[in-house]
Amino acid sequence: MSLTRRRFTGLALTSMAMGCLAAAVRAADPQQSPPTARGYGPLLADPLGLLDLPAGFTYRVISTAGERMSDGFVVPDNFDGMGCIALGNGQLALVRNHELGPAALDKGPSGGDGALLARLAKLPAFDRDNSGRVLPGGTTTLVYDPSSGRVQSQWLSLSGTATNCAGGTTPWGSWLSCEESVVGMPEVGRPHGWVFEVAATAQKPAEPIALQGLGRFRHEAATIDPDTGIAYLTEDREDSLLYRFLPERPGNLAAGGRLQALALVDGLRDSRNWVAAYQRQGAWNTVRWIDLDGVDSPQDDLRLRGAEQGALIFARGEGIHMGRDANGQQELYFCCTSGGAGRYGQVQRLQLGAAAGADRLQLFLESTDPQRFDYGDNITVAPWGHLVICEDRTGKKVNHLRAITPAGALYTIARLNADTELAGACFSPDGTTMFVNAYAPGRTLAITGPWRSVLV
Repeated sequence: MSLTRRRFTGLALTSMAMGCLAAAVRAADPQQSPPTARGYGPLLADPLGLLDLPAGFTYRVISTAGERMSDGFVVPDNFDGMGCIALGNGQLALVRNHELGPAALDKGPSGGDGALLARLAKLPAFDRDNSGRVLPGGTTTLVYDPSSGRVQSQWLSLSGTATNCAGGTTPWGSWLSCEESVVGMPEVGRPHGWVFEVAATAQKPAEPIALQGLGRFRHEAATIDPDTGIAYLTEDREDSLLYRFLPERPGNLAAGGRLQALALVDGLRDSRNWVAAYQRQGAWNTVRWIDLDGVDSPQDDLRLRGAEQGALIFARGEGIHMGRDANGQQELYFCCTSGGAGRYGQVQRLQLGAAAGADRLQLFLESTDPQRFDYGDNITVAPWGHLVICEDRTGKKVNHLRAITPAGALYTIARLNADTELAGACFSPDGTTMFVNAYAPGRTLAITGPWRSVLV
């Protein structure tokens, strides 16, 4: 599909927002605590005890794990990454990952029911366990009507994959679902650790095709430069790399291409700042890209081989989001969940072609206080130009939706009162609704309110 056929109408809104975000960037010492913005004011206790929001905001639970879907299967659990894609006629598709490993059959689309397992076995699926049962990981798709605030239909859209964590929307209106697992034989029938493309309009599982050119590793998230079709990919490991995929045919990731890893011209090899402040907050470093071979990585050593060649190491690369800066330059932001001296998290910024045609990298923010920003995971850009980040600290009892202004100031949008993570934050193309997941038990929420009234 040509890149000029952009059914993802939120792209223009996202580019505008990223331009606002890039208007000013704070340069500071990595150990300096980020300032605080006013945001929307204090959070108010939710009478239902789930999600605390500022005054004027409300949420609705629009989908829950275990519900019966339109296709007869049940909504799988472990709601993770999610993308919003306009379908036309005012309706939206939410394509949602389910981070389920091979053993979690009772949490999958069959709910452990034998009859549904047998029905599932007749549909296209990527892989099965040693007993012939379809693996429970995959995606579901919801059609949402903003005018009524209700889900019109939902169905299974990708089946037989493993530990589908995050991903990203494409400029041509599909979802990239990423496996955060390299499980393989003999536990299951095939190697895993791939990216799969899911059409937003497909109302049943299509034949899953592993996009092997994008590499085999513990994928987290993906984003695509709409100008070039180049895909950028994060990896959720403590010694992860940032990858890019140069497609032979832009807009067709299955046609093959070249996989590379990010390195720095100055030779810096470690961005984590665990031992010392190797990467200074606000400073820019010129990027080079290293070609990788053996990207099918049967030994799960792609990141290790890349690091040996000089690739920069990141601390658990997770959410990633693409847009344009104030000058129309493409750039992206991504979270490093355990980066920084306190291991509370970092946000990195990559500008494409900004330094005499070369890319450049900046440590945009490093958290010094887990009470203000802790373990940032999925990331998106709000219509008002601020980053919105889902926290993911297991066992914390509460996690938050945090926001970061262009000047690097932090504020809080919401507090989830449950011992689970927030995930999959994304906005409707018109910017009136934020969708977000509570991971487990899985719930998808639609949040509305005076989004554009934010104060900095």
